[in-house]
Amino acid sequence: MAEPSRVIHIRNVGHEISESDLLQVVQPFGTVAKLVMLRAKNQALVQMEDLASSVSAIQCYTTIQPSVRGRNVYLQYSSHQELTTDQSSHGRNPDQDEPNRILLVTVHHMLYPMTVEVLHQVFSPYGFVEKIVTFQKSAGFQALIQFESRQSAIQAAGALHGRNIYDGCCQLDIQYSNLSELQVHYNNDRSRDFTNPSLPTEQRPRSSQPGFNDPSTLFGFQQPGAAYAQMGQAAMVAAAFGGTLPPGVTGTNDRCTLIVSNLNSDKVDTDKLFNLFSIYGNIVRIKILHNKPDHALVQMADGLQAELAVHYLKGAMLLGQKLEVNFSKYPSITPAPDAHDYSNSNLNRFNTNVVKNYRHCCAPTKVIHISALPQDITEDAILDHMGEHGTIAKSKLFEAGGKTQALVQFESEEEATEALVSKHASKLEGSTIRISFSQMQNI
Repeated sequence: MAEPSRVIHIRNVGHEISESDLLQVVQPFGTVAKLVMLRAKNQALVQMEDLASSVSAIQCYTTIQPSVRGRNVYLQYSSHQELTTDQSSHGRNPDQDEPNRILLVTVHHMLYPMTVEVLHQVFSPYGFVEKIVTFQKSAGFQALIQFESRQSAIQAAGALHGRNIYDGCCQLDIQYSNLSELQVHYNNDRSRDFTNPSLPTEQRPRSSQPGFNDPSTLFGFQQPGAAYAQMGQAAMVAAAFGGTLPPGVTGTNDRCTLIVSNLNSDKVDTDKLFNLFSIYGNIVRIKILHNKPDHALVQMADGLQAELAVHYLKGAMLLGQKLEVNFSKYPSITPAPDAHDYSNSNLNRFNTNVVKNYRHCCAPTKVIHISALPQDITEDAILDHMGEHGTIAKSKLFEAGGKTQALVQFESEEEATEALVSKHASKLEGSTIRISFSQMQNI
């Protein structure tokens, strides 16, 4: 193998593969500084912003074969240590970007949620906004905003680059995209085609074309471009898990709906199931079966998240019962009054901080992590809130990133699980708290 380099050499890049497709393969590992397509040779060169990013990508793709638009692509270190500016077609300097009617917007210091509506309100004064697509990357929250005219995009970029949406936070970093047209399949809080208001809000079944997923199903939010490499998603998750997916998790499963059985029908409800299963991915719908009240259907946002839920929750104890979690024969849960819809819930954990949430996935443990706490909360208040669910062995109140958080250790995983499903998203002194399992076994 060649000496490690920030520059990655990609082979077997067919004419149907775009720059955007290749960016989706490597961006899960870090920021892309430059990209050059060698069309005549069916190759490409990608320069990552740092060496660690390229090393992570190469290490991951030695065990996982990336496939883009049904074609296997092959990655290796380039003999180049750096691409010159004139070689690059994807410079990160906005002053050097070719003006385009599509803007790539990164939001830094995002203390408040970003939605399509907020972005439309900010950018529409500069011209007619045709489409907006939002997504989460290693660089943070990003959006692609397509104007009707290039002049409108130029005016918006000139006026808004470096500005804050809110006082002291949500700073806009604006570059010109190299895409020619955004593909929007759904009108919801993550993507919008203002020229086509009749688009559905729901996710459709995943694409059957081999080699990539329907981009709208990945992580429960809309991705730019016409396709996203299926193995790129698995690679992103594998990177979060330290380079390899958990045993038995393939990353290629396309079944999103789970059948959960042996439930405690006297105590369980859809919200408790949501609180538990949302640790492993976004939830679309949950339905408890009337004719079998100890059974429920849980529809996840994509097949990989469903795999993670099966992997980590099969055999877990919930409210005195040992869970059975398997893939359902039903591809989805039909909307109905008795099917609770969570697709637009802001409590879905994977709407933001996607890689971080994957990194924290684990089986139930004795220790729960509590965040979004009031700044002046006391340890006694937390213990009073959690104590009804079991014996608390230890607790710790601490501050991280200027925010108050807590760890609470129960005597058993079952007690910790009961506390999580009962108290996640509950109110504590006016704040809606968030609870997940800690990967620590002891405090």
